[in-house]
Amino acid sequence: MGSPRYIDMKGFLSFLILHELNNKKICGEDLAECIGNRKGGKLTPGTIYPALKVLREQRLVKMHQNGRKKNYILTKKGQIELKSNYKEFSKLFRGLRSKIK
Repeated sequence: MGSPRYIDMKGFLSFLILHELNNKKICGEDLAECIGNRKGGKLTPGTIYPALKVLREQRLVKMHQNGRKKNYILTKKGQIELKSNYKEFSKLFRGLRSKIK
């Protein structure tokens, strides 16, 4: 058996959160907007904040509070998990584009 998987592969929300946080420190509202734009829709706080809570509990993400604003950042463990997920997605999706006409 391999290492435990923290990211639910049925959905990409956790992966997208880690991906966005790898690029910059960002607040939950801006994170929801970035991911919503990427998915072509809008994410609600009821979608993004529970996912952030789980990622924090798993120590993949840290929160820094500056006044009322809460910014999130990837931890070292989160960086390792994200790198692992990039590899996993690469294996799963390799060659799919070439088979679509």
